Amino acid sequence: MSQKQLGSPVKRSLRIKEVLARLSISRSSFLDGCRTGRFPQPVKIGPRTTVWKSEEIDAFIENLGKQGANNE
Repeated sequence: MSQKQLGSPVKRSLRIKEVLARLSISRSSFLDGCRTGRFPQPVKIGPRTTVWKSEEIDAFIENLGKQGANNE
């Protein structure tokens, strides 16, 4: 059985280009936000490879929508 058949979400790792495409933000602003704790923290999987958990990015985007609705 695949994960979709079991009802659990598929967990993926996203490279920075994929994260930036989802957030529509500049690379430097995003990395600065990661350093300050505004954005989800990266995971180093190699000496030159950094990824972000897709479920953390998705949750962050969803929370942005909720924050905007609460401010209106």
